[in-house]
Amino acid sequence: DGCRLFFDVVGSGLEPTDTAMVDRPTLLLLHGGPGFDHSLFRPYFDRFADSHQVIYLDHRGQGRSDQRRDPSGWDLDTWADDVVRFCDALGIEHPAVLGGSFGGFVAMRYAARHPGHPSRLVLASTLARRDTELTARRFQERGGPEAAASYRRIYVDHDLSPEAWAEYMTRNLPLYNNRPSAFGPERAWTNLRVTQHFDAHFADMDLRGDVARIVAPTLVLAGRDDPMAPHEAAAEIAALLPAGTGRLEIIDGAGHGTFRDQPERTEQVLRDFLG
Repeated sequence: DGCRLFFDVVGSGLEPTDTAMVDRPTLLLLHGGPGFDHSLFRPYFDRFADSHQVIYLDHRGQGRSDQRRDPSGWDLDTWADDVVRFCDALGIEHPAVLGGSFGGFVAMRYAARHPGHPSRLVLASTLARRDTELTARRFQERGGPEAAASYRRIYVDHDLSPEAWAEYMTRNLPLYNNRPSAFGPERAWTNLRVTQHFDAHFADMDLRGDVARIVAPTLVLAGRDDPMAPHEAAAEIAALLPAGTGRLEIIDGAGHGTFRDQPERTEQVLRDFLG
């Protein structure tokens, strides 16, 4: 609809055999944030280019995509419909779609609004609704009362100032995982306006109704040590999926984005599901 979306591709869409050029399935990755970009996934997911054409997409208003100042399209319906518009523009049919964290919010809305579009769905380190007290307790367990207060400042008191976010990114982001990783704003093209807008307008987000309408085979993936998207939230999503649709995997020793702490186990689970 006039908005340019940035994407990057790893792997061929066609695999040559002796007799034909065979279409490879597409794995489309929806990054977290909101306000970050696809760099959160790289280079880890490049490895799946041996079986899929891997496509990294920057959401509208985020990363290198357009509409970085106009908030009129910064909502879940638009981001969800962008997935379909993007696929239509590139001729992609029935992709496997992985949404991580905020990208999982988009993936849930997308799969509910366009039930026949994805071939498979992965909802990773995400939640259908916030349980702020549970999350605050998890941050306190990992970082003490200061980390819990930093979380509550934004998600309970709704202080969306740059100062509050700077404190949160400094104090809480390092607690998302069990070992140092590239997660965070260091190399991402960030747009704090999207972050502030989303948390101002979607503080009471509830996607449980969306989850109940998903028909694609769905893997719900969570880390047991994740403070931001606790594994109980993953279990809730899995329980809401229609019978026979969902599979729940909670990985021990992993935090937010299980591939950062447990790369081999995460790869094993994903290859089994995507294959």
